[in-house]
Amino acid sequence: MRLHPDIPPGPLHEKWDNCRFSNTLVNPANRRKYEIIVVGTGLAGASAAASLAELGYNVKSFCIQDSPRRAHSIAAQGGINAAKNYQNDSDSVFRLFYDTIKGGDFRSREANVYRLAQISNAIIDHCAAQGVPFAREYGGTLANRSFGGAQVSRTFYARGQTGQQLLLGAYSSLMRQVAAGKVTIYSRREMMDVVVVDGQARGIIVRNLLTGELERYSANAVVLATGGYGNAFYLSTNAMASNVTAAWRAHKRGAGFANPCFVQIHPTCIPVHGDYQSKLTLMSESLRNDGRVWVPKKTNDL
Repeated sequence: MRLHPDIPPGPLHEKWDNCRFSNTLVNPANRRKYEIIVVGTGLAGASAAASLAELGYNVKSFCIQDSPRRAHSIAAQGGINAAKNYQNDSDSVFRLFYDTIKGGDFRSREANVYRLAQISNAIIDHCAAQGVPFAREYGGTLANRSFGGAQVSRTFYARGQTGQQLLLGAYSSLMRQVAAGKVTIYSRREMMDVVVVDGQARGIIVRNLLTGELERYSANAVVLATGGYGNAFYLSTNAMASNVTAAWRAHKRGAGFANPCFVQIHPTCIPVHGDYQSKLTLMSESLRNDGRVWVPKKTNDL
């Protein structure tokens, strides 16, 4: 297997701009000739499907739930970071890049993290344009709060429902493309296998969860946006459907599976309260930055 991160060459702050400029483009008139499969309808999957359809591609969108609105992105609470520096506290793209690298124990790929910091501001503008009701100051500007141990206030939020509101925004964009005839949604489908032709993913095999039948779908490209796999561990805050099956099936077909230890954990969970508990209950990490701490119920409790 060829193991290469495909990170563009050049100075850190120019890598992805140079990459976008040098990429081969598809003429807008030709995009309607191509079909793309997107598996998953969370924030990544719904955004990818809607954006690809907006560009002119024909998209087939698959989700294991009965509606894209039930994707597990709905469970995110605390907020989403961007380096807009609305609080005038010396935030910048580079500071967001550095904080993210540091938060990843200096193991993250620097070029990818810098790209994340670069596009963070545009993502907030994009979500606001979709109608996401971010919290606002009394003057009408978007509000920020400190989050996740950062020394600046850069987190945009919608009460404790940020993931839900972001998902509804992505869902509205997705359904707009469904109405335009550019996206076809296949709900209650579980991906069973990836169809590989000459080393490239060209389709998927799914099981219809309503009838039990196996179905096959082909496309020019396949995008897997099937979420995390926290339930590979004993207890997790993830939904029970976040169980790594789609990624594992792609891995069995030859896809690389890198850094499986990079799993999000939540240090602010309600403690385990029974032998038959199936998952952990999350409290928003924003509680820490608002000054909340665990205290014993009784004086001598640990």
